[in-house]
Amino acid sequence: MDPPARAVHLSVPTLGASHPEPPIRRSRIVRIHPAVLALAGALAVPLPAAGQARPWASVGAHAILAYTRNDPVPFGETAAELKLVQPMLFGRAGVLGGRLVLVGTVNLEGETMPDGELSLGAWGEGYVDRRHPHTYVHEAMASLTDRLGPTALSLSLGKGFVPFGTDDPMSRPTLRYPVNHHLSQVLERWVAAAGLAIGPATLEAALFNGDEPERPGQWPRLGGRFGDSQSLRLLLAPIAGVELQGSHAQVRSPEHRPGAGTDQFKWSLSARWDRPLAGHPAYGLVEWARTSEADGFFIFRSLLAEGAWGWGPGRLYYRFERTERPEEERTTANPFRSQRPHLENSILGITRWTIHTAGVSRGFVAPGLRARITPFVEGSYATARPTLGVFDPQAWYGGETFWALSVGLRLGWGDGGDPRAVASPNGHRMGRYGVAAAGDAMGHHSQH
Repeated sequence: MDPPARAVHLSVPTLGASHPEPPIRRSRIVRIHPAVLALAGALAVPLPAAGQARPWASVGAHAILAYTRNDPVPFGETAAELKLVQPMLFGRAGVLGGRLVLVGTVNLEGETMPDGELSLGAWGEGYVDRRHPHTYVHEAMASLTDRLGPTALSLSLGKGFVPFGTDDPMSRPTLRYPVNHHLSQVLERWVAAAGLAIGPATLEAALFNGDEPERPGQWPRLGGRFGDSQSLRLLLAPIAGVELQGSHAQVRSPEHRPGAGTDQFKWSLSARWDRPLAGHPAYGLVEWARTSEADGFFIFRSLLAEGAWGWGPGRLYYRFERTERPEEERTTANPFRSQRPHLENSILGITRWTIHTAGVSRGFVAPGLRARITPFVEGSYATARPTLGVFDPQAWYGGETFWALSVGLRLGWGDGGDPRAVASPNGHRMGRYGVAAAGDAMGHHSQH
């Protein structure tokens, strides 16, 4: 069936909203935001020399310049754009003999992609078919860790990732975000997390605020919301480079900031591999996630498997994903935005997205400048089929099959990436604090 004209769709009441969105702002590739000052001082800290005693510090930067073309987008059209995505500054420091670790990440997507990034199946925080920009202060965490014989204990406080689910997609090989981002991670909250590590097992428990950010410059609600949500995560590292994960979270009204929305009950299971195969670096992840909302009336499931294999500076990677996402009421002025505040009666249905993504990259290093550049090519093929409700992908997009192509450059400086890395090409495995930091969760090595 031929896709209907744009003007007709924009006036359909069931797909529109009574409060139009303001026009989309143009992306600004170069602009300095005051949030950069949060790590500006850290960038002037000299890095420790090999073997240098504690305290220690490390800094880095990472960004991706990408041209992406998606076909189709709403109304059966094709969209293409060139954007600087995932522009981030990282900083880590250890004091008190390494027992106190400070982690900071500034994310400038609110400046370079204020209207989001084209991404098949993406949704969350009021964006649909476009990945939303994250908040400027992505992480600002302090973790105090101590050991009692074979046991390690930690307490982590600040704004960052909740101990739930798998790694942030920014820390993984694929440019394209998975559809399950809001099913498999809970981030940018005020978090108080306690950790206990004994041998190969790490247990984390956390209290946090349930509300999601609504714009890049927004901070989580501390008064009245902190502690209304809880999570528990168990990590097992049976051998070096292998991690098993299981977690559960109860999130209070994530889509409605004052707290009047529906609650979510979330589960996640995963197995992660990050060790050589046949003499080559290899990475693999298999994860399952389930989110129940509105007392089980809406259930969203996800199954994902991804892997990467490296040879020298080159890397091949692939991801398969099948995820159910909510189809929300779109605004009148912008088909890529959904109605906010989000309540259960604004969900029109559930669509199952099946996506295959594959890519290849080759890294180049300038050792004297501590800089890296990694060209890549990445393609995706997807299908979207309704499973519940009245939303019809055939009518909205003009079809049920989708293609996407991205070409670009990964840019890194300092500790902001390694072309030879296959698991975390930006050099920063975000969201692990205290005893669950990467070195501890996969073998309990020193964080530095």
